Amino acid sequence: MDLFSHSWAALRAAVAALTDEDFARPSGCAGWLVRDLVCHLVIDAQDVLITLATPADTAPTRDALTYWDVTGTPPTGDDPLDALTVRLAAAYEDPRLLTFHLDDVGSAAGRAAALADPAQWVGTRDEVLSVGDYLSTYVMEWTLHHLDLIAHLPHIAPPPAEGLARSREMLEGIAGAGFPASFSDADVLLTSTGRRAPADAERAELGGLAARLPFVLG
Repeated sequence: MDLFSHSWAALRAAVAALTDEDFARPSGCAGWLVRDLVCHLVIDAQDVLITLATPADTAPTRDALTYWDVTGTPPTGDDPLDALTVRLAAAYEDPRLLTFHLDDVGSAAGRAAALADPAQWVGTRDEVLSVGDYLSTYVMEWTLHHLDLIAHLPHIAPPPAEGLARSREMLEGIAGAGFPASFSDADVLLTSTGRRAPADAERAELGGLAARLPFVLG
């Protein structure tokens, strides 16, 4: 629960540090500008609020690792929901309006998470998870999108080390394999999820695991 709050607060602080010009820069998400990614974070925050307000009375069907639908095809930005996000982001026009909306909804999502019982069951995407497992999935979500946010903005602070380490741990659990110790946590997340291709030297270190990449989480 604390790691969710820490990762989310750091990501929102990174967005608050953006200049107007930064919103028009590319993000690490294919086909999305930074403003599109920030709009997606508003939708994510709404999802957190909706899910925490959707109690379930049946046992969990997924946990923090099996929550993810894993494919080998990175998104192109052409998915209808992705395209809708781009149109919504453009409708804000003034980046400060988008930042205000994220701060407003994001703060509420953070408070709701802090007040939630981690043992409670909640429903989302036609599945049931414990609140603790659900919020753990968002540590991964926040961390990956924080990396996406700063992909072309080196002056913006990176994700917290604790979030990077936990996300690496979860990614290795999903993969059923460990990544080389020489890989930083950020390198593991970027290469394993298809956000960048491994360099030749990295591919050699990965060995047979390289052929299984990427693990695209949806």
